[in-house]
Amino acid sequence: MIQRSAASLLAVLALLPGLAQAQTYPTRPVKIIVPAQPGGGLDLIGRTVGNELGRAFSQSFVIENTGGAGGSIAAMAAARAAPDGYTLMVGYVGTHGTNPAVRKLPYDAVRDFTPIAMVGGTPNILVVTPSVPPSDLKAFIDYARNNPTKLNWATGGIGLLNHLAIEQFRAAAGVEEVAYAHYRGIGPAITDMLGGQINVLMPGFAAALPHIRAKKLKPLAITGLKRHPLVPDVPTFEESGFKGFDGVQWYGIVGPAKLPAEITQKLNAEINKSLAAPALRDRLSSEAIETMPMTPEQFGAFMRADIARWTALARERHISLDD
Repeated sequence: MIQRSAASLLAVLALLPGLAQAQTYPTRPVKIIVPAQPGGGLDLIGRTVGNELGRAFSQSFVIENTGGAGGSIAAMAAARAAPDGYTLMVGYVGTHGTNPAVRKLPYDAVRDFTPIAMVGGTPNILVVTPSVPPSDLKAFIDYARNNPTKLNWATGGIGLLNHLAIEQFRAAAGVEEVAYAHYRGIGPAITDMLGGQINVLMPGFAAALPHIRAKKLKPLAITGLKRHPLVPDVPTFEESGFKGFDGVQWYGIVGPAKLPAEITQKLNAEINKSLAAPALRDRLSSEAIETMPMTPEQFGAFMRADIARWTALARERHISLDD
């Protein structure tokens, strides 16, 4: 009995340093690595979360923009950081979803990170130029099958979400004969689409929304399980008969592996609290980003499922950046 009590006491004592650290955390500025240059959705998420955490903890959360190599440079820096809560990262569908599906990486998207909190996501939307005759998905599929030389398809880059999403659609719709152009970024692809050089694209909704509103792009279907409130007349792929089209361009906060559970939970609680505030929800919604609060465990399961989803599709469609 004495030995058992002593062992229990030692176990409790072993937890005390971590508990004390969590109670006082953070005592100095925290760095949030954003795997992109300033501007755009990733930067918006990093700065929004940083501002909210800064107010909650009365401490500085400093943004460090680290672009390059599809987010791998930033991910490596975060993975190699000390697991003390003072280096965080905006993990997103590229670094922790599609990249692991299409290339060998210098980091393990699951083992090298601690999932902290999901922030939100924006769906992908199939758009065509107004010159393309069909205005609904079924008619477009028939047109694409019967007129392959009249359509110029594009992506923002091989292996990116918008590429995998459009490949998922092509496979499900049986549209195999296409002319493809792979751009270096969705911005240049949209620019050429507006100029008439290409006429089929499946970008993130946030990137397409201004041009849909200006009626320069015609939306046919959107991913997700329900219609988006900003384009309520656009049907989902799901309601159009295509199952499994619920992938999104998602954004979350991760830390290095072995981040203390107490710090993880503390950060998760504050981020989820901020996501519940109407003002923040409305701000993100105006950028076509819907909040998706989760526990760390739910976020980790979500990431693993996303990697599995896109890995299976990449293998089926023979998409690899290592070939």
